[in-house]
Amino acid sequence: MTSQEFSHLDAEGQARMVDVSGKPITRRVAEASCRVLLARSTTQRLSSLPKGDGYAVARLAGIQAAKRTSELIPLAHPLPIDQVDVEITPVADGVEIRSRVVTVARTGAEMEALMACSTAALALYDMVKAVERGAVVTDLRLEAKSGGQRGDYRRGELAAEPVPCQEEGR
Repeated sequence: MTSQEFSHLDAEGQARMVDVSGKPITRRVAEASCRVLLARSTTQRLSSLPKGDGYAVARLAGIQAAKRTSELIPLAHPLPIDQVDVEITPVADGVEIRSRVVTVARTGAEMEALMACSTAALALYDMVKAVERGAVVTDLRLEAKSGGQRGDYRRGELAAEPVPCQEEGR
């Protein structure tokens, strides 16, 4: 592949921030998820850990991280974040963390959604490390995105056949 096929590379193959000034401003939604593998006894204690409420701390950390993504990902554009949701749900082997980020901008919020999940997972890890040193953060991935020139994406759908994201409340 040549550098012209990658929007973040210039003609010499050097990393650059993409100029999005010519793109239309549209509503964009991105959803991501990850898991934190925990013992059942740890999962049962998440709301009352020695450091406090693991759910609340992780949720707030994820929201804060989404808003600060461009400070940590070198080529990410600063976005006007309109909404960030972070949900943490107990599952058989720990918790699933899901994020949803909404913006009206010239570029998508995929990195913000991924940053929300990963940071929420790391905050949760920090909260449980006193009671479980073997926690594992795993399966970070983009689940869906909508808006923008390249169309919609939903994990598990064929790339050649984009489908609209099923937004909450619609």
